[in-house]
Amino acid sequence: MAQGKWGIGGFIKECHRIAKEKGWWEVNRNEGELIALMHSELSEALEAMRHRARKEQVAEELADCCIRIFDYCGGKKINLEKALLKKIEYNKTRPYRHGKKF
Repeated sequence: MAQGKWGIGGFIKECHRIAKEKGWWEVNRNEGELIALMHSELSEALEAMRHRARKEQVAEELADCCIRIFDYCGGKKINLEKALLKKIEYNKTRPYRHGKKF
């Protein structure tokens, strides 16, 4: 795939292909552990921010989180693009700050 031409489905397919190639899907994977791994990448991004890391370092940690999410969606056959579009449309109907006072 050409760089910059991928849609969500393309990222999912490629991230999952690489994870399978590297042996991460040879056995059934624990759902909680997979979610925790996604969360750990966000925690690493937060830690980079707290240490005033360059934007590129923060972006790398966020990319790691996306890669884990895309791999998960590929492994579990989740149509993330459809879910994103649905959620974006729903969010357009929500009140300012979702009606929260904080």
